[in-house]
Amino acid sequence: MRRVIAIALVLGAVALLAGYFVLRKPATSGENHEAAAGGGAADPGAGKGGRPGVNGPIPVLIADVSRRDVPIYLDGLGTVQAFNTVTVRPQVSGQLVSVAFEEGQTVKAGELLAQIDPRNFDAQLQQAQAQKAQNQALLNTAKRDLQRFSELVGDGYVSKQQLDTQAQTVAQTEATVRANEAAVQSARISLGFARVTAPISGITGLRLVDVGNIVDAGTTTGIVVVTQVMPISVVFTLPEQSLADIRAAGGAGKSGVKVLAFDRDNSKQIASGELTVVDNQIDQTTGTIRMKATFANQDRALWPGQFVNMRLLVRTEKNGLVIPASAVQRGPNGDFVYVEKTDDKGARIADKRDVTVARSENGTALIAKGLNDGDRIVVEGQYRLQPGSKIRLATDPAPATDAKSKGK
Repeated sequence: MRRVIAIALVLGAVALLAGYFVLRKPATSGENHEAAAGGGAADPGAGKGGRPGVNGPIPVLIADVSRRDVPIYLDGLGTVQAFNTVTVRPQVSGQLVSVAFEEGQTVKAGELLAQIDPRNFDAQLQQAQAQKAQNQALLNTAKRDLQRFSELVGDGYVSKQQLDTQAQTVAQTEATVRANEAAVQSARISLGFARVTAPISGITGLRLVDVGNIVDAGTTTGIVVVTQVMPISVVFTLPEQSLADIRAAGGAGKSGVKVLAFDRDNSKQIASGELTVVDNQIDQTTGTIRMKATFANQDRALWPGQFVNMRLLVRTEKNGLVIPASAVQRGPNGDFVYVEKTDDKGARIADKRDVTVARSENGTALIAKGLNDGDRIVVEGQYRLQPGSKIRLATDPAPATDAKSKGK
């Protein structure tokens, strides 16, 4: 038993010594690993500004200022309106026996749209014609009698009074015949109205009445609505402050002021037309003025009721100085850009330049003041710059890093 206890104590002591050396070795290895990784004072370059290249030139993209003709537009919101809209209503009463159009069909002026039962109107026409024929026969007889009386009055066979009476009979019968002619014309018109035709060229809408129904001349519903979309109009508004520019551009009509229509996202041009009407007064409640433009709309890109963004061309700035709009930054004193300069040592630096932007659209800024021909401006990377910052072209190779910065 004592022998077993002694062996156990020896084994325990050996285990304790082995654990001590195992735990002590990783601590030494961790210290060596930390030093090798550049921690503490092991990296002689760590105290020289941190990461390599932070204090070097900032990579940027540079572009030249340019000159070109810049169109100046006024922007507004418009609503498309049909050039003409007609609700086709029956002009005579009767049963609708047929419909000759399809909903959404393109029709021409005078084309048959619907047919009202014509039999009653045809009978009225024949009756009026018969009445006219009867009275025309009476007129012919009265005229012959008048002629005979005129020949006999000189011989004393017919008195002057009889001659005058016969002349009055002829006149009365002529009036009756003329009334009959009017009745025939009226019956013929009513018969023609039984054929309901398109009053204008355009597109039919939804059918408002079905075949078999009795339609009345005084109905307000109508049979169908026809809208003219070629050409088509757009009514839009602009602030009253724009009136001077509109008048300077020529107003409307004869001058042919160009107007562009864009989609709701203002990303795609839909159509091009001309300004035709400027309203004769300003809306005092909104401080805007209404205008109307006309578009040929051959491709039917514009549709009645559609909302579009309108752009009215008022003038073109000839040979204007332009730069990318992304180069312009806004500071406490207004807009500015960074211009490439060279310092005394020939290094590229960024020079801050205050500018006045006359107009900015479609990624292009028209500069009214602050830049000159030949200036080169920073168009990318400008948000990292400060006045006097050293710069380099992003397309140039990066400068070589310090050997110490490459690390071990």
